[in-house]
Amino acid sequence: MKKIIKLEGLCCANCASKIEEEVKKLSGVNHASLSFMTQRLTLEVEESQLDEVIEAARETAHKIEPEAEFKVLR
Repeated sequence: MKKIIKLEGLCCANCASKIEEEVKKLSGVNHASLSFMTQRLTLEVEESQLDEVIEAARETAHKIEPEAEFKVLR
């Protein structure tokens, strides 16, 4: 299942890269890509683990970039 998440307020490309790398390590994530320019995280996730992955991604993003706002777009 594909999900797009908006991370408004990322301060730098390095933080975006760190978030992307950590999210890729989460169980159930088949693909993850975070663009600093668009501030969008695109996830391909096992449907059975969707809620857990989104919550874990939210926690990861908050640890690395506490000021960023995490919004699931679709």
